[in-house]
Amino acid sequence: MSRKETVREHRRFTWRSAICVALLAAGLPCLGLAMTDAATKAPAPKAGYLDLSRSFEDRAADLVSRMTLEEKVAQMQNAAPAIPRLGVPAYDWWNEALHGVARAGEATVFPQAIGMAATFDTGLMSQVAEAISDEARAKHQEFLRRDMHARYQGLTFWSPNINIFRDPRWGRGQETYGEDPFLTSRMGVTFVRGLQGDDPTYRKLDATAKHFAVHSGPESERHRFDVHPSERDLYETYLPAFQALVQEGKVDAVMGAYNRVNGESASASQRLLQDVLRKDWGFAGYVVSDCDAVEDIFMHHQIVANAEQAAALAVKKGDDLNCGHTYAALVNAVHQGLISEAEIDVALTRLMLARFRLGMFDPPERVRWAQIPYSVNQSPEHDALARRAADESIVLLKNDGVLPLSRDLHRIAVIGPTADDVTALLGNYHGTPASPVTILQGIRSAVPQAEVVYAKGATLVEGFDDQSGFPLIDASYLRPSADAAEHGLKGEYFRGNDFASAPVITRVDGKIGFRWDHSAPTDELVTRGELPADQALDPTHFSARWSGQLVPPTSGRYELSAAAAEGYRLYLDGRLVLDAWNPATATHAVSVPMDLQANKAYDIRLEYTKADHNADVRLAWRMPGAKPPFEEAMEAARHADAIVFVGGLNSDVEGEEMKVNYPGFAGGDRTDLRLPATQQKLLQALRATGKPVVLVLTSGSALAIDWAQQHVPGIVLAWYPGQRGGNAVADVLFGQSNPSGRLPVTFYKASETLPAFDDYRMEGRTYRYFKGQPLYPFGYGLSYTTFTYSDMQLDHSTLSADGHLTVTLSVKNTGPRAGDEVVQLYVRATHPGPWRSNKELRGFRRVNLQPGEEKRVSFDVSPRTDLRYYDDVRHAYAVDPGRYELQVGASSADIRLTAPFDVRD
Repeated sequence: MSRKETVREHRRFTWRSAICVALLAAGLPCLGLAMTDAATKAPAPKAGYLDLSRSFEDRAADLVSRMTLEEKVAQMQNAAPAIPRLGVPAYDWWNEALHGVARAGEATVFPQAIGMAATFDTGLMSQVAEAISDEARAKHQEFLRRDMHARYQGLTFWSPNINIFRDPRWGRGQETYGEDPFLTSRMGVTFVRGLQGDDPTYRKLDATAKHFAVHSGPESERHRFDVHPSERDLYETYLPAFQALVQEGKVDAVMGAYNRVNGESASASQRLLQDVLRKDWGFAGYVVSDCDAVEDIFMHHQIVANAEQAAALAVKKGDDLNCGHTYAALVNAVHQGLISEAEIDVALTRLMLARFRLGMFDPPERVRWAQIPYSVNQSPEHDALARRAADESIVLLKNDGVLPLSRDLHRIAVIGPTADDVTALLGNYHGTPASPVTILQGIRSAVPQAEVVYAKGATLVEGFDDQSGFPLIDASYLRPSADAAEHGLKGEYFRGNDFASAPVITRVDGKIGFRWDHSAPTDELVTRGELPADQALDPTHFSARWSGQLVPPTSGRYELSAAAAEGYRLYLDGRLVLDAWNPATATHAVSVPMDLQANKAYDIRLEYTKADHNADVRLAWRMPGAKPPFEEAMEAARHADAIVFVGGLNSDVEGEEMKVNYPGFAGGDRTDLRLPATQQKLLQALRATGKPVVLVLTSGSALAIDWAQQHVPGIVLAWYPGQRGGNAVADVLFGQSNPSGRLPVTFYKASETLPAFDDYRMEGRTYRYFKGQPLYPFGYGLSYTTFTYSDMQLDHSTLSADGHLTVTLSVKNTGPRAGDEVVQLYVRATHPGPWRSNKELRGFRRVNLQPGEEKRVSFDVSPRTDLRYYDDVRHAYAVDPGRYELQVGASSADIRLTAPFDVRD
């Protein structure tokens, strides 16, 4: 069909035809509105893309052929607008589901990706991914029912992150499955399959393998640096997981990276996107740029001169979808002869094919996944699964017999900056759990008969502008009005920040302590149909006002504290006492001393405006006689039977391209692997009391805790454990569960000199190439029971490169209680050249054993996949003949059994 014919056909659509198309696109019947020719009233031929009997490929091509150039270009940007005349609804491709549906209202939050990797459990990962995709589908269908088509309401999810966590300083390493390509591949493939579903016709969701490729910091340089990996590092470390997700997982989307690779933008790379991804691996899905990465091509990398050239280059090299707005320049690029409309058609057809495969243009009754009820969201089953995942992710790093703690303890001091911190449960790219359980809450729940005294004791890091050391004002001291029977303050939520319009919602809030991140207080109301979608608050621009009365319990000097960021002001009895509303006039004080009288009612008003996706708001105080945080912690410790110190990091200091500059942290990355000095000082003082001390670490990366390893009797690594993390940590502390997590990264000693952060050579990095003695090795993790390995047998001692062998062995629980052992298989060349790794993980099995129980475990080894290395002379993978060694053990360093075998020519 020619362009003129297409335009004429568009003009011949009657209003009935347009309505019918729109209804079909929304999954609704036409209700007798037949498509007719405007002149003859005879039925018009059904548009090809609406013909359900045709293939998705044909339908996608037909739909693209009916679009104007301007419409095509608009559809290639993440916020794709509706095309009413074709019945194409608006759609935003940007959605997140790293460890639960993110930024789309309330959703189950599982452990951060690094914690999921620590489970070494693909079966569990499959269940988690299925639960996430159930919630995502159910949310999307509910959004559609309410005619909502905004960001974070779709079916194309930009997860998982399968970059290799090559350096512990990288702030986004928490998003990955660790430092090993094999573990990353197995967890990533499982996650993708769980997200995309098993239906032969319709995909459940689209997963996205990111960031392709060779991308792992520094965050501050990601828009401009050029990586030059060796061919061996490229093919043995940086590409294998992507290849596995493409060829085994059948991932439908791949996201490019910000940086350059050998001079080419990773989002416009002939080699990566065309030669490797499509030609060598046979990838048939679509490629999306990281957000504004196409803009980087001309603005920061300066590969070309302007937006038109950058957009044309990206499409020509294989980037189909632009997260951002640079592709708007494609219209001019076509007119300037930089790219043809036919090339745009190829890219857009891939995108529309993805939408057809997701069932977006078909009646919902035809799509199996559209029937998932909204009730799956945060269901009790998913909540229990989040707790199980957290249980399996926790790593016991040290135990001198102090753990598990006795449930008969009378007084427990829980101390530390992340003990009662919801942020430390979530990590980055998180959803909004309805009832998150902090570690403090989990401990109190586990031992209700004990007196659990909490003191924060120290800030997270020196200079951290944090007011969480001030306890929230309890609802019992607040009331919304003088004659109110309920406790709390009246909360009013407004559009904008001038409080000029009527509030969108009004409610009574108890404690004022909120962090909405990318969400708004109205999200769940809209999703549940309790508030019209057009009345929803903009998550990036709304305000709140809390008002009522404060009634102090005792007389004396209080210290009132409000949100520790711009955009708030606090009034007491009509007087402005804290002001950070206007940056030009803000006092920036975190707190203010006030002399208050017992049982006297003071009018209080807190006004707040949200302009930052990480901004939070708190109304807190220190009561008269309260000791400084450090002294308060020491007082609690001296009167305790046992001390649980909960510290480490949270996603306020490590993450993606952050405005962070504290000692040991820069731009989201880390410059010092040690525990922050504020926490180290407190931990040492607590240990000096002589009381039993257990250290619980929250973190998304490795910490150099040399002193703690030498002096603290018990150390538990919780990662960022998700919404039920507090319960899971308490399960481990008090012996309800037996810790079974294993490290997916190497923990280095504080004295270790690591290679330069921006050096992408693998030499000296990770267990595969590190020659030193780690603090804790890859794969490490202790248990409350013991396991023995025996009777290792190989069915072949010699095989060809195209053959395979099976290795079997026995594992027995020789300890007093049931537990899971993670059996790990490594291979090592006994004739290594300088280019070979120390060893390679090639299998793992999580085995549950009762006391005294023994099981056989087996692994298959295929030289073509398990022994290969990249020969950068022949530019291909190769398997050398010679002798190899199989190693089986409890970590990369704790090898229990070995067996040699030979590979012949």
